[in-house]
Amino acid sequence: MLLMIKTFQYRIKDSGCAAELTALARACNQVWNFCNESQDHALRWNQRWPTYQDLCKLTTGSSKELGLHSQTVQAVCEQYETRRKQFKKRKLRWRGKRSPGWIPFKAVGVQVIDDTVRYAGHTFRFWNRRELPGPVKCGSFSQDSRQRWYVNFVCEVPEAEATTGTKHIGIDLGLKTLATCSDGHKIEAPQWYRRQQKRIAEHQRKRRSRHARNLHAKIANRRKDFLHKESHRLTQECELIVIGNISSSKLTKANLAKSVNDAGWSMFRHFLDYKAIARKVVYREVSEHLSTQTCSGCGSMGGPKGRKGLGVREWVCGECHAVHDRDVNAALNILRLGHQSLALK
Repeated sequence: MLLMIKTFQYRIKDSGCAAELTALARACNQVWNFCNESQDHALRWNQRWPTYQDLCKLTTGSSKELGLHSQTVQAVCEQYETRRKQFKKRKLRWRGKRSPGWIPFKAVGVQVIDDTVRYAGHTFRFWNRRELPGPVKCGSFSQDSRQRWYVNFVCEVPEAEATTGTKHIGIDLGLKTLATCSDGHKIEAPQWYRRQQKRIAEHQRKRRSRHARNLHAKIANRRKDFLHKESHRLTQECELIVIGNISSSKLTKANLAKSVNDAGWSMFRHFLDYKAIARKVVYREVSEHLSTQTCSGCGSMGGPKGRKGLGVREWVCGECHAVHDRDVNAALNILRLGHQSLALK
């Protein structure tokens, strides 16, 4: 039986234990900042950058003084090196007392019994709304923007069943319409932030930071839930998903930051990617350059161009006289590019 890695998150029952978790998280921050300081020292004196093994040697014996499990100290060092390589940074940001709490652990560092988890001499209870499917491989305690604590368990579970869908779908991402599919189906953008913008501004104006923070968290949760449901539906119905690789970071610099972040393009692509892998769905990201201007019927370049053409939602091809919906035409071109990329392999 093939296995896959999956993370299960449970909320900690905060009464009486939030202070203990906060103290442990600050100890983890000290380890992280020590790793960052070691990297800074190596850069300043033009020395060899410390590796994971070097950081583990430098932090040996600190676990007792910090009140952490020794495997947690090693996990922080490992994460530091991983993030430095992942983001290709010479040095990472410091973790201050306002940073969200984070306490990684490995299987030997925790003991899970029913709805309790024991770590470093502390016992924490969590809302056990679903049973763990197997033994814990590793995990972490984490804190969200509302100061709520969660425990995350990483387990091995049997692979999900392969999709029974047969559709081939191209997806064009947008702002008013989150995604337009090549079969004509459109996923409207709920615009959670736009709906609550006035309430957030009111709370900020009256210095109700806690209320504003809670609203931001609710918006993020609703957006995440919506994208989870839509990505799950698509991976159930399709055997091939091709999506345009539009850059969110570039558009955020073009006075579209609020709309782009509210749409959640990057999160949507990420959800589609890992769910497609789990369900044996072919997933591709292709360049959407000129996808709107190119006729999906004959390939001529007669579509709306530039900023003036943004308001044109339908257009007629001058060569084959086909009538196109702007976004559906782009999705069809994206699907064609996906088929071409698969044919070359």
